[in-house]
Amino acid sequence: MKFTKMEGCGNDYVYVDGFANKIDNPNALAEKISDRHFGVGSDGLIMINPSEVADFKMSMYNADGSEGKMCGNGIRCVAKFVYDYGMTEKEEITVETLSGIKTLQLLVEDGAVKSVRVNMGSPELIAKNVPVFSEKERVINEPLTIDGKEYGITCVSMGNPHAVTFIEDTDGLDIEKIGPKFEKNEIFPDRVNTEFIQVLDRNTVKMRVWERGSGETFACGTGACASVVAAVLNGKTDNKVTVKLLGGDLFIEYNEEENTVYMTGPARIVFTGEYDW
Repeated sequence: MKFTKMEGCGNDYVYVDGFANKIDNPNALAEKISDRHFGVGSDGLIMINPSEVADFKMSMYNADGSEGKMCGNGIRCVAKFVYDYGMTEKEEITVETLSGIKTLQLLVEDGAVKSVRVNMGSPELIAKNVPVFSEKERVINEPLTIDGKEYGITCVSMGNPHAVTFIEDTDGLDIEKIGPKFEKNEIFPDRVNTEFIQVLDRNTVKMRVWERGSGETFACGTGACASVVAAVLNGKTDNKVTVKLLGGDLFIEYNEEENTVYMTGPARIVFTGEYDW
């Protein structure tokens, strides 16, 4: 099986052309190929498949084999894959995901995609739809106690569930200890991705993320989008924000009138190879 290793801000996935490869059990493949000692090593597997409703379909699987609905960094790499490998000549494409059809604008230089602007759709704030158990309709800066410490959380779905909390210092965070306790907390029936945000100024934040099924990753596109929505709702930033992640920067725009989030960021091919599956 031919594969391409790609990354967007350090959020790395193994990409496989589903037009050319028939994979019967992508969940099992994701778990094996993502292993950083016995596999290729990645945050998960992304299949690029035919779609009846869009130009392409993205099916993503986390490193533990669970299927995810959407990945912001991953979908940018899908755009680079299909353009750079000649699967499309269009510089605006649609991609079907489990969280809807996304429209992507490809920023091309010297015949290759350098960055991609993605219409990530509307943030979901209704608690039961995120989902998060709450007596309130929306969870905005609501208290959650973890290990005896109270955190204010804002819950947003960008096709997958996020809990955003604002802290003073992301560098000193023991995310390996605290991340799983957010992810598996009983108020999140589908588990949750958790973003720990340090506000630098009205247009810049630092972010660390604990992703359900994968642990800490270098970046999370949907998490960056959810974090800017949360920051705007809590009055901490303006609606155009550079999100500084461990793997690089993403530029997020939250258009409140349209209730739409746009994400712009890089996509890069790391290497290609063959995997004995």
